[in-house]
Amino acid sequence: MKLKRKVKVILVLAIILIIAGLAFLAYESFKPKETRTATVENEIEEYGYTLKSTRNNRYKKMFQELQNILNKDEVDEEAYLEQISKMFIMDFYTLDDKLANTDVGGIDFVHADAKTNFLEKAEDTVYKYVESDIYGNRDQKLPEVTEVTVENIENIEYTIGTDFTDDNAYQVEVSLKYKEDMDYPTKATLIFVHEDNKLSLVEME
Repeated sequence: MKLKRKVKVILVLAIILIIAGLAFLAYESFKPKETRTATVENEIEEYGYTLKSTRNNRYKKMFQELQNILNKDEVDEEAYLEQISKMFIMDFYTLDDKLANTDVGGIDFVHADAKTNFLEKAEDTVYKYVESDIYGNRDQKLPEVTEVTVENIENIEYTIGTDFTDDNAYQVEVSLKYKEDMDYPTKATLIFVHEDNKLSLVEME
């Protein structure tokens, strides 16, 4: 009799543990998952530049350097140009810190009239296969730029449409290195023009 009673107690405990386990699994499956969001961590308001919280430490350091350049009473335009050239390339081609294929890097440096086309082209090419990481569980291998070097700067004349010509535009040639070679571009040519108080990207090759 005692043996039967023990068996019944063990059976009841086993059933309770199974039910508790199933209840826990159900809770884990249906509870809302925490999502990652990009907040503005820093900002250079007069130029419209923002630093997203999801950007890596390398880029955050560059943003601070840009802030130091632009905070001077007299801005060194060549230093400014070199810094945004490096920052644009690093942010655009570093994909492993992006939350989705719509989280296109470098957009703050693009001319207002070119942003729509730039975004559409980026989302259809370089960013096309970037998987979502809003839950922080992406295991996709993506490129990370570790170094950008300005190789050459040339003054050029650049015309936008029929209404605007910048006689002192810049053509900048850069090279870039990655943490791991994944067959992404290692060279680029950028063209910047003056847009109000800042320099803005209008073309990239």
